[in-house]
Amino acid sequence: MDNMQFDLLALLPELVLLGMAMFILLLDLFILPQNRSIIYGLSQFTLFAAAFFTFKTHTPAVGFAFSHMFIDDTLSDVIKMMMYLGTSLIFVYSRKYLQDRNLYRGEFYAMVLFGLLGMMIMVSGHNLLTIYIGLELLSLCLYSLVAFDRDNPRASEAAMKYFVLGALASGMLLYGMSMIYGMTGSLDVSDIANSILQQEKSPVLILGLVFLVSGIAFKFGAVPFQMWVPDVYQG
Repeated sequence: MDNMQFDLLALLPELVLLGMAMFILLLDLFILPQNRSIIYGLSQFTLFAAAFFTFKTHTPAVGFAFSHMFIDDTLSDVIKMMMYLGTSLIFVYSRKYLQDRNLYRGEFYAMVLFGLLGMMIMVSGHNLLTIYIGLELLSLCLYSLVAFDRDNPRASEAAMKYFVLGALASGMLLYGMSMIYGMTGSLDVSDIANSILQQEKSPVLILGLVFLVSGIAFKFGAVPFQMWVPDVYQG
């Protein structure tokens, strides 16, 4: 029971963000277009609440939750605080942009919050599967946001290209993870690091790391995997 309480306490900011993002998404169905400022206010309040609980649950010690799949430490909390601030600025600067283009809808705020949730899961992920889940949650939200302007053919084309290439990158990422698991016998980040230091570098392990880094580099748009970036920015 104590372990479950600690697990939920470590994950409290993520749970708050998830609950509020779902609430905002449902609330937008019943709210009038001229009252959408409520959605904006709730989104900013969600970021404040997540920051508050991140600060209140912070401890100097490194804690692990859900069988070492989730880590709660000072570095992850600091990065999350920076992400809250960045997302809040995104909401401030995008509000006028969305209103001018008749795109001021609650789905935008919900998708951004879900994307932020994916980033938070990646930051606190201590297992390759946890990191992958957070990355895919962020990617799916980005696909939707690229195609948010449904009447824009360029946006739809960019989102489709991004989705197809993103699926290819996800396949590379999972293939690399499977190779690493086959050679190290674990998906835990610490166990993988210790195993790599202790054993000889086999070609399969090196190839798995290459696939893993390539998949992540594609998601970041790093050279030479940046072919999707111009289309997406144009769309």
